[in-house]
Amino acid sequence: ANTLQGMCITVGVRAYLGKSLRHPSMRSMWRHNLACAMIAERLAALGFMDKDIAYTSGILHDIGRFALAVVQPKEFAALLDSHQGSPESILAGERELFGLDHCDAGKQMVSEWKLSPDFEEIVFKHHCDRDSEGQWSMAELIKVSCRMADAAGFPAFAGCEVTPYADLLSQIPERERKRISPDIEVLSTEIANGIHAIESV
Repeated sequence: ANTLQGMCITVGVRAYLGKSLRHPSMRSMWRHNLACAMIAERLAALGFMDKDIAYTSGILHDIGRFALAVVQPKEFAALLDSHQGSPESILAGERELFGLDHCDAGKQMVSEWKLSPDFEEIVFKHHCDRDSEGQWSMAELIKVSCRMADAAGFPAFAGCEVTPYADLLSQIPERERKRISPDIEVLSTEIANGIHAIESV
């Protein structure tokens, strides 16, 4: 059922974005989410976490961006096109444009759509610093997967500063780290193929 849920949410989000997906910056944002979901699914499968929930969490982590994109597509596309900086630095620009950022918007959407409260923390805190003392949780997995998507060539916006892949690998537990490719090009190719498969459906 969870695999079906992930597929349904993927299709639903794509339909929600509609014509705005024709804009290159919107398409990049969408592909970032797909990449995050696929990486999260892989990391979860390498450990002992639910890979279907990980995939759904990856698709949902930036759901607030999609809401902002639908409300003011031209303005938001312009922000995505022009902004340069760290992944979290764009939040200030979003607040200036909309009065809230995509993390706030995502949290509201999870609540309004009556999704599991577990998703609230994921969408609200995915740009917070990793909790170095904390447990390896789904929220922590999504934070790393989001940055790995950037590093693999699927950033949410073109001017996004990327964390080196080796640094990201050091943030995941040894069990998962030993089983994931140390070569970013391998991961990048796998994700590109996966995205192509979804987009050609």
